[in-house]
Amino acid sequence: MSQNPPNLRPDIAQPRFDADRRQGQPSIGMVSLGCPKALVDSERILTRLRAEGYGVSPDYQGADAVIVNTCGFLDSAKAESLQAIGEALNENGRVIVTGCLGAEPEYITGAHPKVLAVTGPQQYEQVLDAVHAAVPPSPDPFIDLMPATGVTLTPRHYSYLKISEGCNHKCKFCIIPDMRGRLASRPAHAVLREAEKLVEAGVQELLVISQDTSAYGVDRKHAASPWKDREVRAHITDLARELGGLGAWVRLHYVYPYPHVRDLIPLMAEGLVLPYLDIPFQHADPAVLKRMARPAAAARTLDEIAAWRRACPEITLRSTFIVGYPGETEDEFQVLLDWLDEAQLDRVGCFQYENVAGARSNDLPNHVAPEVKQDRWDRFMAKAQAISEAKLAAKVGSRQEVIVDEVDGEAATCRTMADAPEIDGNLFIDEGFEGLKPGQRLMVEVDEASEYDLWGRIV
Repeated sequence: MSQNPPNLRPDIAQPRFDADRRQGQPSIGMVSLGCPKALVDSERILTRLRAEGYGVSPDYQGADAVIVNTCGFLDSAKAESLQAIGEALNENGRVIVTGCLGAEPEYITGAHPKVLAVTGPQQYEQVLDAVHAAVPPSPDPFIDLMPATGVTLTPRHYSYLKISEGCNHKCKFCIIPDMRGRLASRPAHAVLREAEKLVEAGVQELLVISQDTSAYGVDRKHAASPWKDREVRAHITDLARELGGLGAWVRLHYVYPYPHVRDLIPLMAEGLVLPYLDIPFQHADPAVLKRMARPAAAARTLDEIAAWRRACPEITLRSTFIVGYPGETEDEFQVLLDWLDEAQLDRVGCFQYENVAGARSNDLPNHVAPEVKQDRWDRFMAKAQAISEAKLAAKVGSRQEVIVDEVDGEAATCRTMADAPEIDGNLFIDEGFEGLKPGQRLMVEVDEASEYDLWGRIV
């Protein structure tokens, strides 16, 4: 990391930057931390800067200034952000800070008083103003050409598609609404126009993201906007159907389990949208969910999951959970383990609860001891791993469509429809792979499985 700001921790996708820099062209480095939603913000900032004639530097020494796009969701993420800011200051010296942690400017300047400017999340204009002040633009309209898709920090064959900002939920452990505001959805035609341009540029997979994807359009009262020869509502079902007609894989992330989510499942069964749902359940015990200020309907959720699987048997379900939430008893944790046994989720992530400055959960009584949180995390992940291992073993002998992410001297690293980039497993092809290229989609037969990954051969 010390010489490479665009490493984009923890987003380890390989970004693309100009190899050559014209004489006199100012150049900016970027460090992007946190979730894919922040990665999209980084892409938008760099696209605006490129349009103004700035180059994008792949190293600290080649940059006239460095932007650090921070994460502030957990205290551990804040610590990583401060570390990244300090590293950029040591290596370059001219640092502009933006992102979620930028909502707490005194926290940043208290640790790093030499930063040039601090701006909050989505404050694109303020970031540009800070860059202009630090490194004046010097555009050459005859040389500085922008690709139609703007600057992207992911591989050419997949792209994140942000459909809204903010969130209307008030979960006690989360401060995202305080940092990013209430739900603000993009018009349907704007999302579809961006998606169409991405697909025309060669993108094979659209990863739909927001803070609450299933709430898309609520703030607009699902108003329709003109698209091509028709009107399209700002509603996740309508949007997903339209996206499914563009020819790329469409993967839905951060889908809150509202009842209307069931309307998405037929689109998956038809093949318009990938049979994949990323739903943050967080817990299963009703009392814990109530303390989290989340809907406490775990039993009905099991019924919904069963209905989804009846309608689309090949559906993959991913979720995240929190263990050691304040007041969580052993009995409540056991409810979660039993629920996981019933739900048999395909992909599972788990976090140990952390206090976050400003979160209402900090004030709850009976915080769980660190060693108990660790023990529960270990037990939860052991169960989740066993479920994953059994589900992947059942795929041996099946045929799967995969997309190629990377090809090196040893194998082609691919993903099935059940695997999102960076967070799920991979399928490896280690024979006859030499002619494959990133972004290629092909059929394979699975011949081996581990706890999280598959191996297969081309058919």
